[in-house]
Amino acid sequence: MKKIFAIIALMGVFTFGMTQSVSAQDEAADSAATEQVDSAAVDTAAAPVEEAAAPAESEPVEAGMYKTIKTKFIEGSAGFMALVAVALVLGLAFCIERIIYLALSKVNTVKLIEGVEDALLNKGDIEGAKSIARDTRGPIASIFYQGLTRLNDGADAVEKSVVAYGAVQASNLEKGCSWITLFIGMAPSLGFLGTVIGMVQAFDDIQAAGDISPTVVAGGMKVALLTTIFGIVVALILQVFYNYILAEIEGLTAKMEDSTISLLDIVAKYSNKK
Repeated sequence: MKKIFAIIALMGVFTFGMTQSVSAQDEAADSAATEQVDSAAVDTAAAPVEEAAAPAESEPVEAGMYKTIKTKFIEGSAGFMALVAVALVLGLAFCIERIIYLALSKVNTVKLIEGVEDALLNKGDIEGAKSIARDTRGPIASIFYQGLTRLNDGADAVEKSVVAYGAVQASNLEKGCSWITLFIGMAPSLGFLGTVIGMVQAFDDIQAAGDISPTVVAGGMKVALLTTIFGIVVALILQVFYNYILAEIEGLTAKMEDSTISLLDIVAKYSNKK
């Protein structure tokens, strides 16, 4: 949880920095636009009448994507849009934590197996094999270490230890995934809730105005549609990360099973050699 809170804090600092940067850019753009207007006014006053009659050319200023998203976010009812944003931040925090954990869980299994095999079969060094497994990070090395600690009890004891501890490591790989699925389901639900509230607001405006003109209905309908859009977008983003995490977990689980079979083969050869 400490890692998750640290990631959330970093994301908040990054978002705040981006906001300040965009604000500074907006202020600089406004200042430049004001200076251009003032200089244009001076030039117009000093120019002849014929030149003053010429139409002034102005370049359209295109709003950036960030500014557009910020504007739509504010227009979509700050209360529900803030809840959708919180769901996105927390969901991404859990996704990043899982991705980092799974990345650190990957090791060179071929090198690990060769090291353990060389220590046991060629050197007969049980402690050396344990040291190799202990000094290697990841769940596969942990499974190896647990199995090697029961080596003196026989191959059956090693197999039971490896199977039991492998189930524990597999559950550790999936830790936190339930929270990601929660935010995937929560984001569109909050968007749909905002949609319903926006529709209610639209009908309240119609009742208050006594008119069903598009101008009266537009405000509530806009809130309803924006909350739905943002909720669906957040769910799609988290779903992509979640599927990637599941694929990584499946790959690691397959490597764990293959490595476990290799370890049991090494243990069987060591037992027969004795």
